[in-house]
Amino acid sequence: MALLLMIVGFGQSWNVALAIFNLCLISAVMSMGLNMQWGYAGLFNAGVMASTAIGGLTAILVSYEPVAKAWSAGGSSLTVALVFLLLTIIAGVLVWKKIPKGGKRSWSMTAVVLIGYLFMRFFFDQATSAIEAVEPAKTGFLGGLGLPIIFSWLAGGLAAAGLAWLIGRISLGLRSDYFAIATLGISEIMISILKNEDWLSRGVKNVTGLKRPVPYEVDLQQSEWFIKLVSWFYGTAEDGSAVSADVLREAMQLSAGVFVKLCYSALFLAVVLIILGLATRALNSPWGRMMRAIRDNETAASAMGKDVTSRHRQVFVIGSAVIGISGAMLTTLHGQFTPGSYIPLRFTFLIWVMVIIGGSGNNLGSIIGAFITWFVWIEAEPTSLWLVGHINELLAETNPLRHHLMEVAPHMRMILMGLILVMVLRFSPKGILPEEAPEHY
Repeated sequence: MALLLMIVGFGQSWNVALAIFNLCLISAVMSMGLNMQWGYAGLFNAGVMASTAIGGLTAILVSYEPVAKAWSAGGSSLTVALVFLLLTIIAGVLVWKKIPKGGKRSWSMTAVVLIGYLFMRFFFDQATSAIEAVEPAKTGFLGGLGLPIIFSWLAGGLAAAGLAWLIGRISLGLRSDYFAIATLGISEIMISILKNEDWLSRGVKNVTGLKRPVPYEVDLQQSEWFIKLVSWFYGTAEDGSAVSADVLREAMQLSAGVFVKLCYSALFLAVVLIILGLATRALNSPWGRMMRAIRDNETAASAMGKDVTSRHRQVFVIGSAVIGISGAMLTTLHGQFTPGSYIPLRFTFLIWVMVIIGGSGNNLGSIIGAFITWFVWIEAEPTSLWLVGHINELLAETNPLRHHLMEVAPHMRMILMGLILVMVLRFSPKGILPEEAPEHY
């Protein structure tokens, strides 16, 4: 992988190589989170994008500046709607506990829920309409807390963990195939909410201009120390003469982009190493051996006194928290939140390919699987176009094959991903780095 990234750096540009490297690091975090659920416990989670999107949304809620006009227009009504929601929940719990089972309790619960919903909906509709009407071309939502975005990485993990706990309470009692369908459905629901609730996330209008945890390229190009560094590095041409101002200016722009991406790489690599260290310790601990025992034989583990459902919920929450961290990291890298880009079926498939190719149950395997999968996904199209361009040089301009090759070249990534997956499953069914049980297991 290092050699392939170096080839991209020398053949295309180091900005492209580092951009791919950063996306590979984020994908490695996602892959490790899914590996905890599938590789440790055998949970087939098809709702990876829900945790990713929640992590991305948290980046907005933490780092974006609060929109004062929106809060003035609809903040009070939204607070009242939240109060009615809490009162409805409390009243429902009291009715459920105090009234004996029967028709009276059913009718009372129905009345509480219906009345609470009507009051909550009245104030909620008022609030959202007022909020979304505040400069919708620029804002039209509440904004966030205005904190440094790096705090959202931990907050995104906590938010995804909370959602996973709720999903687990509802779905983990289902059979494995029904659980997969349920998580996929919940993922679609979450993405739909983010696309349509403009007051919270601006929906398909997207949120841009998020704060960075690294310097901006423009600021770097105006910093004295950076100018001196680039001038020293590019100060002389091959013949020993000074380079022109235009060449130095272009070098400054390229170097600023490379420096910013290196800063992101350092942050992302630190997160990957921390999660890898904690995940490895957990896997080799008594807790990890218990999780693998449940994965291999739930009946035997249950007979030994293990609470299978509780442990499944536990690892599901932990894995989703890790995926939520990666979602916040992805939004941080892009500097924007785009709910329309979260496509559950497509990208959930990619994360699963990463785990399967690398080796389920092996954390290092998840990382190498993420690097291979994302590198191929990004580079397949430009490589195919380059190869087709050379092939077309050998064909006559009237040859219909020329046009056909140009049409199919961009779709080679799907063929290559399928081919890699089939080859791995055929010759290394357990992945490139198969799971290895510790000596005392």
